[in-house]
Amino acid sequence: MELRHLRYFVAVAEEENVSRAALKLHVSQPGVSRQIRDLEAEIGFQLFERGAQSLRLTPAGTVFLAEARAVLRRAEDAVEKARAVSGADAGEIHIGYAPSLTVQILPPALRRFQEQFPKVRAVLHDFSTEEMLGQLGEGKLNVALTVRPAKLGRGFQFDELARYAMRVAVSPEHALAKADSVSLEEIAREPLIAYSQKDYPDYHAMVEKLFAPVGRKPRIAGEHDSVTSLIAAVESGHGFALVPECLTCMVGTRLTLIPLRQGPAPIAVGAIWRPQGAMGPVKSFVAAAGGLNPKSEIRNPKEVRSPKAG
Repeated sequence: MELRHLRYFVAVAEEENVSRAALKLHVSQPGVSRQIRDLEAEIGFQLFERGAQSLRLTPAGTVFLAEARAVLRRAEDAVEKARAVSGADAGEIHIGYAPSLTVQILPPALRRFQEQFPKVRAVLHDFSTEEMLGQLGEGKLNVALTVRPAKLGRGFQFDELARYAMRVAVSPEHALAKADSVSLEEIAREPLIAYSQKDYPDYHAMVEKLFAPVGRKPRIAGEHDSVTSLIAAVESGHGFALVPECLTCMVGTRLTLIPLRQGPAPIAVGAIWRPQGAMGPVKSFVAAAGGLNPKSEIRNPKEVRSPKAG
């Protein structure tokens, strides 16, 4: 029995279909079927009940599946530990990130990761959420740090790292700047500085949903494809922006961030990645990012010290 037999068996058991398992493994369907038959012949009992249109685990197959997964995990751990000793960790991983959402998450995650993998280069890509999802699907990114998307691609998972309340950002000279909080009715009359709808459709959907009870949407005075240009537009007095509270780390005294009464639920920010087949450094980076807070939640940005974003 070889590890290949176990990998093929686990794939077929998870997909409950040889054709889908073959696609997942990037091998031919007859090759997968042959490996499963050889495995059953070697162990001396059936792993699957085969029907005309179905493939299900036998009771023995269910027990074998749990053990096969454990063996594969132990094999992966052994390779990672041996790789670390051999110095074969050199390489790079590609990380997509949204600057305004990850200002508190990314710097400490990178520090932890580089301590563990000093020879692995972490290549950062400042992309919109839409761009990150596309790059992940094409295999050009290993991890994306961004807001929870409405839909994930097949095989990807979202690991929540933090939650941030939305704030109203205005220039320090704005009439609302000294307010303890503002209502939707108050800001609905003000021009909105927004992210571009093409690159951030979820942002515009959030704005529309937020102002629906008021019956009036603010006029969009400008759309921007980066947080730096959005900050500059708000600072110049062109209008207000809806931003996550963590942006405090980036704007300093340039903007005033005001709590929003009856605001939306805090937005979830996390890591999107494909665990299946992920390299050890990729898994370690996700773990380093998640290590920022055991409860995966940041309520007050002042509680977390992080370097000023560049």
